[in-house]
Amino acid sequence: MNISVELTFSPLQDDFEEHIINFIKKLRVSGLTVLENPLSTQVYGDYDSVMKVLQTEIKTAFELMDKGLLYMKIVKSDRSAYEPHF
Repeated sequence: MNISVELTFSPLQDDFEEHIINFIKKLRVSGLTVLENPLSTQVYGDYDSVMKVLQTEIKTAFELMDKGLLYMKIVKSDRSAYEPHF
């Protein structure tokens, strides 16, 4: 089963940028399809593969910062090829 996940990672501290960059770099080398924009990062792939990577990388990211939050939306389908029709 393929899924699409949208992540918005927000460390609540002064050095937030470093944490976001490190998190995205780890997702990029995971072998999953990763797309980025200024507001969020999207990850696409097989449910088990995506969730395994996210479980590890979210835990690591949270351990490396004092305070932060992560918004996550999951869609049951691979939406990586989506293009608006208007």
